Amino acid sequence: MITTKSGKEGKTRINYNNDFRWTSPIKLPHMMDSYTYALYFNEAAANAGQGAKFSDEVLDRIIKYQRGEIDYGTIPEPTGDRWQYYTGSNANTDWFKEHYKSAAFAQQHNLSASGGSEKNQFYVSVGYLDQGGLGRHTHDDLQRYTFTGKTTAALTEHIKLNTNTKFIRQDFEKATHMSDLFYHNIARRWPTVPVKDPNGYYTEPSEINQLEEGGRTNDQDDWLYLQGQLVITPLKNWNIYAEGNYRIRNYHYHSDVLPAYAHDVQGNPFPIAVGWSSPGYTSVYEYNRKDNFFNSNIYSDYEFSISDNHNFKIMAGFNSELQKYRTIGASRSNLITPSLPTIDTATDDSKATEGQYQHWATAGFFGRLNYNYKERYLLEVNGRYDGSSRFIGSKRWNFFPSVSAGWNIAKEDFWTFDDLIQMFKVRVSYGDLGNQNTHNWYPFYPIMPVNVNSGSWLINGERPTVASAPGLVSSLLTWEHVKTWDIGIDVAFLQNRLNINFDYYNRITYDMVGPAPKLPATLGTSVPRINNADMKSWGFELEALWRDRIGDLSYSVRAVLSDDQQKVTKYPNPTNDLGQWYKGRKVGEIWGYTTIGLARSQEEMDAHLSNVNQSTMGSKWQAGDIMYADLDGNGEVNSGSYTTDNPGDLSIIGNSSPRYRFSIDLSCEYKDFDVRLFFQGVGKRDWMPNGSYFWGATGNMWQAAGFREHMDFFRDENSVMVKAGIADVNKDAYFPRPYFDNGKNTYTQTRYLQNASYLRLKNVQIGYTLPLDLITRIGISKARFFVSGENLLTFTKMFDAFDPESVGLSGWNDGKTYPLSKVISCGLNINF
Repeated sequence: MITTKSGKEGKTRINYNNDFRWTSPIKLPHMMDSYTYALYFNEAAANAGQGAKFSDEVLDRIIKYQRGEIDYGTIPEPTGDRWQYYTGSNANTDWFKEHYKSAAFAQQHNLSASGGSEKNQFYVSVGYLDQGGLGRHTHDDLQRYTFTGKTTAALTEHIKLNTNTKFIRQDFEKATHMSDLFYHNIARRWPTVPVKDPNGYYTEPSEINQLEEGGRTNDQDDWLYLQGQLVITPLKNWNIYAEGNYRIRNYHYHSDVLPAYAHDVQGNPFPIAVGWSSPGYTSVYEYNRKDNFFNSNIYSDYEFSISDNHNFKIMAGFNSELQKYRTIGASRSNLITPSLPTIDTATDDSKATEGQYQHWATAGFFGRLNYNYKERYLLEVNGRYDGSSRFIGSKRWNFFPSVSAGWNIAKEDFWTFDDLIQMFKVRVSYGDLGNQNTHNWYPFYPIMPVNVNSGSWLINGERPTVASAPGLVSSLLTWEHVKTWDIGIDVAFLQNRLNINFDYYNRITYDMVGPAPKLPATLGTSVPRINNADMKSWGFELEALWRDRIGDLSYSVRAVLSDDQQKVTKYPNPTNDLGQWYKGRKVGEIWGYTTIGLARSQEEMDAHLSNVNQSTMGSKWQAGDIMYADLDGNGEVNSGSYTTDNPGDLSIIGNSSPRYRFSIDLSCEYKDFDVRLFFQGVGKRDWMPNGSYFWGATGNMWQAAGFREHMDFFRDENSVMVKAGIADVNKDAYFPRPYFDNGKNTYTQTRYLQNASYLRLKNVQIGYTLPLDLITRIGISKARFFVSGENLLTFTKMFDAFDPESVGLSGWNDGKTYPLSKVISCGLNINF
């Protein structure tokens, strides 16, 4: 602690925190070794009536490579000067281990100072984060710089000024090829492909050349927050507030595609594709966006009492918001030199990809009345009158009221349980809020689509710019109304050591902006979206907190459980088509088929087919295939007319919305030690997985995968892998027979619906605070060391290749995304 003189004696406190982290993937699939993988693919080909993908000669090379008898992962093509890959190579590569590090390092530092006098206080802090990515060849890195400054100044006896300034700069860099396509490709990269060819160059299918040489992507994001509050107190208990919040964002994005090269048998380089581009293609793209957001609040409140027991507080004011942004984007191809990727150093015609000015604004008047009688009866009444620039004319303004009341029964004279229950409060509330978030900020203006150089004819050798008829606009579009009822109970037991809070709510969103109504195609243009849907939401939240001390040991246990559901109560879907929302549908519903099981023999399958026709699902049904249930009893498995009235054999088999979210927070302190454990999870969630991460070698061969988790598939005596002696007969398998070019077993169904609930140890931290008698001698008021871990343990029944928190996050299929991480960190907090 440093003492300074500033009029009256002031005190300045300095705090320094650092945090060093080691990050590693929570979960990565386990790739099959190359020999198992090759036979697995041959099995999928044989089941589909195709020839073997890997010849005996290649299989022999794979075995020799794994035994160390040969050291080359591929050989030249029979004709030409290129290397053989995929079905012709024989390496044994785990591509997840090749592309992801076992750990990445990060560091974070924060330095802050606070202090001042009785009238004037300040706080300043600076921070720095440097976080390396998990990509071995992507060289992805994130850096963040932060500055915060706060002041509180008593200008006069009746006027106080508060200010808050914050600046954040974030720089992120990665390989341009590190995109959704890259994550998609990792899953389907064959282990038979070597990392390097016999000459020591990275192979073309490895995608390492594309990552190392194919260009870089950089984005820089700057955020500046300026906040000020002037508080005027003309009289006792009367305050006037004037607040202004100004936020500026400057975002710059740069991406370039540069030449990447692989090498032929003679070691000569040849260009290869980066991302979706053609080999040898170069380009640069620049994008800039600037946002300006201003928010103002001017309001006043006054507190007064009548007869000491009736306490009132009234408040009224005005607030406004204004959001503006402008963008410009341009691209150009055919760079003069890869060493200087700029718009000016590219030779092809530049193309403006984007350039726009946008803004929206809101204004609102609000008021509040609070009433408190002896902390026994509580009442609050609110009202807002808001207007939005997104709506037109009489639809622009709306009134939104709310009211809440509370009764603390424990304050009543008849309450005789003071020793056991110190607080027993019942709350009830009703509110109507507005939602003005439309996708189009100007939904009442017709927009004429213009497409540059997209005409189907030529004028002077070039395609002309064309325009099409604008879509219709709605003059009826207005606010969505969110009306909520809530009832709650707050109870404190045992001298406030145990606190329980419970809330149940019921919310209806009226006039949701739903899909455009269907009109005849002869209209010739698109139909606008309007307020034509309603949705009901309901749920609860329960929180329990226990705090106590036993001698030198203090501890607390906090548990939270919440649940919510949503159901559509109105929606313009007159046919109740299952492909979109319909009245009565719960959000997250999964429609699928009911699975009887896998046929363990051809006789079992034939017996099933004698009663049920599955021809609409596929053909050539055999042992190891799915037997689907005929729910509607018409002798055929199908989806009917795909409506709620006639869903065929489809039914609701699950729901993907997370239910029963929970968390448990345990903490304790004993003398100079402290420990905290934080668990979180989801009690109920269903998920139907998709893509090669789950189905393995089923479907298109070039989109397939082979993980050890896929080995639990149906095999009989005729199995390729059984005949090769590397796998046993498995008629009680989890997965059906693998098939190339056939998806008859992969329909959404009960057998493969996943239980996506989980419990995760989200954070554990152990700290030690040095004794004061050791540190005060050197001017330190507090010094604490800690070690921490995040995402260390997960308990789930989900298919082992998936993390339950990452499903549904990918732009391709499940699992094809940047892996979630577990983190080990240590650090030091010092207060001077």
